[in-house]
Amino acid sequence: MKATGIVRRIDELGRVVIPKEIRRTLRIKDGDPLEIFTDRDELMLKKYSPIATLEKFSEGTTKSLSDLSGYLAVICDTDEILYASGEGKKDLAKKQVSRELEHIMKERRSYVANRAEGGDIVPLADGTPLNITAQIIVPIIAGGDCLGAVSLLSAEEGARMENSAVKLCRLTADILANQFE
Repeated sequence: MKATGIVRRIDELGRVVIPKEIRRTLRIKDGDPLEIFTDRDELMLKKYSPIATLEKFSEGTTKSLSDLSGYLAVICDTDEILYASGEGKKDLAKKQVSRELEHIMKERRSYVANRAEGGDIVPLADGTPLNITAQIIVPIIAGGDCLGAVSLLSAEEGARMENSAVKLCRLTADILANQFE
């Protein structure tokens, strides 16, 4: 744990203000759920990720999605790429999501791009060296909230994401969302 040197007092209702600089650094936005942990005399706050609570299920789902589609499959929450399966997974796993992916999740709309047709490929994480030629991104929506996204990626020259891959990606996002409803 890293000390920040910032001290805050608890008000009469038991509230503590998390400084803006820390919220910005940790990408904590208004309304984000925080999980509270205690250990003896320590109190820890952590951004809550519902998708991460389904660790084994989400990890297995990512592998199955990759096996069925033949593409690199990714499941992320709103902050980081949690699971990746397929060729190139090491370049993505546990990386922070890009601002562009964050924007797509915020819009709650699916995104399909094929470079061969002039589509713009959205980086899932900043600084990833993958040469992606086609992609699908489907937000995971449960109870009106975006919990993350499911994505299929191809690095094959001239690749096109077919309608069946889009449907498979949507089905996966729906199955994950239904775990929370």
